[in-house]
Amino acid sequence: MTSTHSADNRMLDPVAAYDLVAPIYARLSDQRRAYLDTVERLVVGGIPLGKRSLLDVGSGDGARAARIATEAGLRDVTLLEPSAAMRSRCQGQPNIWAMPAENLHRQRGSFDVITCLWNVLGHIFPPHARVEAMRQFARLLASEGRIFIDVNHRYNARHYGALATATRFLRDQVSPGIANGDVKVVWDLDGQPCATAGHVFTHREFAALARAAGLRIEKRFVIDYATGQLQQRSYQGNLLYVLR
Repeated sequence: MTSTHSADNRMLDPVAAYDLVAPIYARLSDQRRAYLDTVERLVVGGIPLGKRSLLDVGSGDGARAARIATEAGLRDVTLLEPSAAMRSRCQGQPNIWAMPAENLHRQRGSFDVITCLWNVLGHIFPPHARVEAMRQFARLLASEGRIFIDVNHRYNARHYGALATATRFLRDQVSPGIANGDVKVVWDLDGQPCATAGHVFTHREFAALARAAGLRIEKRFVIDYATGQLQQRSYQGNLLYVLR
């Protein structure tokens, strides 16, 4: 996944883009395997003992949720995936909700663990839909449950470079606004670019989202996007949050 310049109207809707990406999604995942493995390890390690149900939001091909459920001993797994092409690759998964995350108000249930990983939150537009999605996560979360969300960090200088990050930071100081985090995301589909809208977050922005949804940040991890190594400083990686 490559983020370039500001979003514009020549890009595909995120769901339509993921329909096109579906045939090579596993390959794209392998390219970020070090990062994704660290996220999964931290998620599994953060799930309290005795939990049994998982809602994975933006499941892709379902492989990630299956691994987390197996490692954590979660028996009841529900996938949410709005892309029909992605859903067709979720083999052996009986519980799949075909809807955008912001439409979760249509569903009932209670989940011990809710995951929304690999910047899925950054493909939800407009901004108020992100708040609604997180409010629904809070509503569906069981007592003593946990929510795990990782996002692309707007000030990840190690990934985006010092100059681009400094430019973003200065823009946020001079002209703050949610739209500052909107980017164009481009995937290479065997030589053909596929572009869609994405959003990259600051910690302050994500913390405000959590408060608006009635959630509390319990932990935050900084993870190098290339190596998967845990880092101390936020500008060295993307951000994984544990909420309740």
